[in-house]
Amino acid sequence: MFSIDVSWSSLNKHDEELCGDKVEMLYTPDSVVMILADGMGSGVKANILATLTSRIFKTMFKEGASVDLAVETIMKTLPICRERQVAYSTFSILQVFYNGDAYLVEFDNPSCIFIRDNRIQNYPYEERIMEGKKIREYRFKVKIGDSFVLMSDGVVWAGTGEIMNYNWTWDEMAEYSRTCAGQTRSASRMAAMLSDMCNELYGRHPGDDTTVCVMKIEERQMVNIFTGPPKNKEDDEYVVRSFMEAKGTKVVAGGTSSDIVARVLDREITTNDDGNGTIPPTSNIAGLDLVLEGVVTLSRVLTLLKQYARGDLTVEFFFELDADNGASRLARLLIEDCTDIHMFVGTAINNAYLDKDVPFEYSMRMSLVKNLKKVAESIGKKVIVEYY
Repeated sequence: MFSIDVSWSSLNKHDEELCGDKVEMLYTPDSVVMILADGMGSGVKANILATLTSRIFKTMFKEGASVDLAVETIMKTLPICRERQVAYSTFSILQVFYNGDAYLVEFDNPSCIFIRDNRIQNYPYEERIMEGKKIREYRFKVKIGDSFVLMSDGVVWAGTGEIMNYNWTWDEMAEYSRTCAGQTRSASRMAAMLSDMCNELYGRHPGDDTTVCVMKIEERQMVNIFTGPPKNKEDDEYVVRSFMEAKGTKVVAGGTSSDIVARVLDREITTNDDGNGTIPPTSNIAGLDLVLEGVVTLSRVLTLLKQYARGDLTVEFFFELDADNGASRLARLLIEDCTDIHMFVGTAINNAYLDKDVPFEYSMRMSLVKNLKKVAESIGKKVIVEYY
């Protein structure tokens, strides 16, 4: 089964506290649904209209309503502005099923950008009139590597009236999206890149609410993490062999854990010079993808994952995520190149950290594992933890 990675980024219209665009996500047993609504105007009124539209869709889908019925209900509900003769809210809904089927419906939002094999794709669509309003419907199959970009109209108006407007149109947005899709597997990084470009074109003073939603279809990728010595020393070899036989990327966190792996595998440990005074340096053991210090590094990884989970995806965040240190490398791996995490956690108390008979390192390790599991699951990762 493939993985569906989703993310979005919104810019408020300059001097507005609320965004007039609203994104809702729904995860069902057999699909992922992304809903983007754009309320007419800006500020409080637009926010209320967009929220109402997206929430009605999400609620109906959760109750088992078909997309057709939900769209029909919304089309009956949305009034038309007498002055401008446009609906008070526009929307795009993309639903991708785990069997590969996909359905997209659009009402007055800019068209979705379809990217496959590093090319912009043009999928056929049908137009229907529902309650006097024209909608577009697409039905197609997805495959691994596909990227989809939904957007509000603030995206294609980016830069209008500003000296930085370089005739930015849907076509230019599509081409830039294609470039970004080729540079990262991460939906969150791609959404941040697209949003930042729009912000630049607006001169950092957006003239309209601007939202970019990204969905990427990727292969499932397992990351295995071994941290902490097993409770019984005689289990060292069994745990290390189980860890090494697991499919996927292999990470060891902790000096004692690294020593155990090196001893069982009869391999040398070498230390890199990538420490920065705050994060200890990484090491190398043949056959492993990443070898790290334990508590300090994992604590920083947890901080970065929590920031990601909050949606605080600033340029500064990605700058730190790209830093050449152990914490950033593991955080980047877990966020951008991982769908499943398998943790091999030793429960021995490390005597090197005992202080007045308080097993500090042990309790810190257990707390970190618990919190890493919690935050990783909150961002859509599947996590298995085995204790030894």
